[in-house]
Amino acid sequence: MRAVLIKDGKGPADNLYIGEEATPEPKKGEVQVKTFGLNRMDLMQREGQYPLPPQASKTIMGVEFAGTVSKMGEGTSKFKEGDEVFGLAFGGAYAEYIVSPENMLLTKPKELSWVQAAALPENWMTGELPAYQALFLEGGMKKGSNVLIHAGASGVGVAAIQLALNVGGANKVFTTCGTDDKVKFLEKLGGNSEKLHAFNYRTQSFEEEIKKIDSGVDLIIDFVGRSYFTSNLNLLRRDGTMIFLAFLSGPKLEPDTNIAQILYKRLTLKGSTLRSRTAEYQSDLLGRFEQHALGLIREGKMKVEVHEVFPWTKVAEAHKEMEANKNSGKIVFEIAE
Repeated sequence: MRAVLIKDGKGPADNLYIGEEATPEPKKGEVQVKTFGLNRMDLMQREGQYPLPPQASKTIMGVEFAGTVSKMGEGTSKFKEGDEVFGLAFGGAYAEYIVSPENMLLTKPKELSWVQAAALPENWMTGELPAYQALFLEGGMKKGSNVLIHAGASGVGVAAIQLALNVGGANKVFTTCGTDDKVKFLEKLGGNSEKLHAFNYRTQSFEEEIKKIDSGVDLIIDFVGRSYFTSNLNLLRRDGTMIFLAFLSGPKLEPDTNIAQILYKRLTLKGSTLRSRTAEYQSDLLGRFEQHALGLIREGKMKVEVHEVFPWTKVAEAHKEMEANKNSGKIVFEIAE
């Protein structure tokens, strides 16, 4: 089969190329991939900076996909050949075929295109850049909470904002992004709701702006780390929670950082990963997402925002697009015949 591979095993985006790999044989059902999504963890893996779980392919990236079941393994019963599905993987989705356990798959709703289905799994449900998992399973979001979501125009940010408003029943959702155009994009995403407030972190202090509106927040979803750490602590209210999903500005704090607020405000700080968790854990999360959120997407009450669709022959160009933080929403690939 054809797959996207990395010359020399790691390196810049220009090291990506389409090559040949052995077609995997199914144990729990095989899916022929039609489209797959791009995540920031793929960039890190490409550069050799992401520790892979033991189940992951060592040569093929990609953790989300949508496709048609093309071959069944022994003992499978949930799906049949020809069924349209989407799902999660530990790796290997940048390819024409992928083997997936049945409990890591969901039926593709007829209301969604292949591109929309491929954009769902990693951002909306799980992964290193999770939305549903970070807000509800790890963050314990409660109805009426104030939530701050950094990197709001990213694929995960777009999902998390909508989940916080439509599933979590947030009182207010605050979010940051890097351009005025992205601010407008996010305001439109939220239907210009008074509950959603977006800030351009390049021209505004999100800490100062939030404090003009309310006393603080109860939950923060952070991808940035060092440069936002003190402002995040200042904004968290008593018994607040901060979930770290990445450290884009670095994992080491500034000298003389004061962490006393963690103690006297009884704050909870947690890191969240999912790719290294068991298939059973991820399957449970898929089920929760299907029960509580997928229906709202099918009804059009929440949107799967796709920034751009690239043919997989332009995988290097797509990686550069994400590296430059140009995307507002999800980047998705289509496999050319």
